[in-house]
Amino acid sequence: MVRIEPKNWDFEASGAIPVMEAARQSAINLPSSCRNGTCRTCMCRLLSGEIRYQIAWPGLSSDEKKDGYILPCIAYPQSDLVIEEPRATQLIK
Repeated sequence: MVRIEPKNWDFEASGAIPVMEAARQSAINLPSSCRNGTCRTCMCRLLSGEIRYQIAWPGLSSDEKKDGYILPCIAYPQSDLVIEEPRATQLIK
């Protein structure tokens, strides 16, 4: 389960697909552009939970990582997550 704050929206996510794709499958749009971890358009803060990346060094500085920022386009959930993304919107199904 992923919760988006401050929207208070939840969606299901498994570790098999990135957070952004799981959000889209649940009719939630997270800001994005490249979807490969380089443009940083989707950067948001992870408030709780664990993620993993399949690439060695995603487009985040070590300070940004320390401050809890993630790239949901390439972040795979490893637990329930709470992310802070006020720019999220709902898609029309």
